[in-house]
Amino acid sequence: MSKRNSAAAKTAARERLRAERERQAKRAKAKRQIIVACSVVAVLAAAGGIGYAVVQANKPTHWEAVKSDKVVAPANTTGKNGTTVVIGEASAKKTLKVYEDPRCPVCAQFEQTVGSTFKKDLADGKFKFQYVGATFIDNKDNGEGSKNALSALGAALNVSDDAFMAYKTALYSTKWHPDETTDKFKDDSYLIKVAQTVPALKDNTKFQNAVKNGTYDAWAMAMSKQFDDNKDGVTGTPGFVMDGKQLNGGTPLLTVADFTKVVDAALKA
Repeated sequence: MSKRNSAAAKTAARERLRAERERQAKRAKAKRQIIVACSVVAVLAAAGGIGYAVVQANKPTHWEAVKSDKVVAPANTTGKNGTTVVIGEASAKKTLKVYEDPRCPVCAQFEQTVGSTFKKDLADGKFKFQYVGATFIDNKDNGEGSKNALSALGAALNVSDDAFMAYKTALYSTKWHPDETTDKFKDDSYLIKVAQTVPALKDNTKFQNAVKNGTYDAWAMAMSKQFDDNKDGVTGTPGFVMDGKQLNGGTPLLTVADFTKVVDAALKA
């Protein structure tokens, strides 16, 4: 082999080696670029996910949002946003204002022990009944049941006064009223199930659609604000007020004897 051929072979070998090194360098650079690009995408995705989570966390809940919605007032109401609910004989001279929270266990106890006497007095024209719904129990556990049940009560009130009273009694009954720590009233299906026991609401499509569609959700929040802003000094439920004064010093009236004694005294005052 000539020296020339030997030199040419060496040159060719060096050229192949150089070319191979360039290819390897290019592949390494491309790999680094892919890794960097993926890292950037991952960071952006994480940032986007965090941003989305922050936005969702700061997004108002349904019940906060409906506070600014136009209020649809149920029938059989008066006053601003239909938040004045007065039931009873027109001939009754005085009005007993009662503050209640649908999830309140003491309200349920009152209904179960004094409810029949209360309704008889109402029918006899002894007093009118003004209802003020509260939802403060939801605040203790980020619940929704008080608000949802109050909205459903609005749907019942839209049917009639009698439907409202009967439905309220059913919700507070021993069979249907849940423990305060169990937020069953947040489920529309449960509220409709209870309503099936009330003749005026049984298979009542209009009532059921109002519950499912949240027709009276904004009304429930407006009604609840009546409790939050009350000037009667009522801070818990059930609260009883007549002529602007809390009865029995704000202590719940949980027996027929106590209820009758205190209300009769207020009626005579």
